[in-house]
Amino acid sequence: MSKIKRRTRARQTALQFLYQLDLRGPKHIEELNNFLRENESDRETVNYARSVVQGVHEHCAEIDEILGVVAKNWQVSRMAVVDRNVLRIGAYELLYVPEIPPKVSINESIELGKRFSTASSGSFVNGILDKVSQIAKEREGSQPEATADDRDDADILENNSPTVDVPEIVVSDNSDADHLDDALIEED
Repeated sequence: MSKIKRRTRARQTALQFLYQLDLRGPKHIEELNNFLRENESDRETVNYARSVVQGVHEHCAEIDEILGVVAKNWQVSRMAVVDRNVLRIGAYELLYVPEIPPKVSINESIELGKRFSTASSGSFVNGILDKVSQIAKEREGSQPEATADDRDDADILENNSPTVDVPEIVVSDNSDADHLDDALIEED
């Protein structure tokens, strides 16, 4: 399976867990490993889904603040739960995962919005994440040159090390398995 397809599946899996976390509360983050074990078997997909969920969880307050600023006339808390979490995933990647091109993050988020929310979610997501992308570029331009410690941190991120204390699980590397339960959040 290609790396692109794995990351697409990982984003879908992350969206499903973030949706549940949004409804049930942040204390349920400790259920992440069980959720991943039950819903995905490909190791790379699991690792990227874990890093997205943990990254969104860790930076949620800042991400929501930025989304609130760029989403004029929209309060983050009043957005549809799916749209809000699609935006969080996209914003997380734009702001904290520099190895993913902004166009990829935005396009993947648009597709998630269209698939799991409404037809109009794609343009809503596109407009907001385009503004978040501009903020990410401004931050990047104002950052001092990377130090050796920063490069070590980037290597850790690239290797998908967890960012919160959720121990890793061991999964099989069965690439052909597809255990996503889209019914959790997909609307008919």
